Amino acid sequence: MRISKLLNGPSPTVSFEFFPPKTEVGRDALLRVIDRLAPIGPDFVSVTYGAGGSTRALSLDTCRSIKAHTDGEVMAHLTGMCHSRDEIDSIADQLWESNVFNIMTLRGDRPKDLAHDAPTGDFPYALDLMNFLRTRHDFCMGGACYPEGHKETQDLAIGIDHLKQKIDAGCEFLVTQMIFNNESYFRFVEQLRNAGVEVPVVPGIMPITGFSQLEKFEGQFGVNLPTRLREDVLKHEGDEEAIGQVGIQWSAEQCAQLLQGGAPGIHFYTLNKSSATVKVCLAMGLTGQKATLNP
Repeated sequence: MRISKLLNGPSPTVSFEFFPPKTEVGRDALLRVIDRLAPIGPDFVSVTYGAGGSTRALSLDTCRSIKAHTDGEVMAHLTGMCHSRDEIDSIADQLWESNVFNIMTLRGDRPKDLAHDAPTGDFPYALDLMNFLRTRHDFCMGGACYPEGHKETQDLAIGIDHLKQKIDAGCEFLVTQMIFNNESYFRFVEQLRNAGVEVPVVPGIMPITGFSQLEKFEGQFGVNLPTRLREDVLKHEGDEEAIGQVGIQWSAEQCAQLLQGGAPGIHFYTLNKSSATVKVCLAMGLTGQKATLNP
């Protein structure tokens, strides 16, 4: 089923994001994580794709493994960075033949070992990739969005204009970068609606599970952490279990407020772990449409 159809279904969606494991042991561990998350009844799961196609084969294999292991939808991430038209053409065919019809379409990050002035392939922007994919198969394409501004372009007006171009190219839904401040999500959605963008916008949630994440979220990803959350985490420095409880409680309150405010679903960035996500979902009785319709 197309994810855009799920997002317009009878109840909010629940979805999880994973990254492709590099070993057979990691693959088996991921499948066990998926089993532990299964009672929540996720409507779809997504699989990330490494910079410059560094996890190309792993990503496709992981999509296939999950597809064979569950009856939910699988969304493949696909980046255009450093790929040629022929390569994307081949990948698109493989996804389609594997019954993976939903794609998170992204520009992707420049590989760290790539020289600054080196060519980056035929798809310098996600828009270029979307325009090409829609000529190949009838994929349901999603796009990423940044309610607090992209780390490379803090101007939200420019970001919204780019999103409008993606919608015109066939993007059917948006998923936000991880957020910890719901006001930024609601303000962003209002700006999109005022600009004429009407596709579903799914907020991305990642429960904080450790102290080291503070610097990573704010530095690497440019995410704004509310003062109260930062203070609560700092108060428990050295006690990872207590920090995990703070993160779970914060995320549960976030999800409840987001859904009450009309969010079409919640997308969890799991880091291939189940514990925190399961606890957040259980804390608020959150299940996907599949679990709701088939208890």
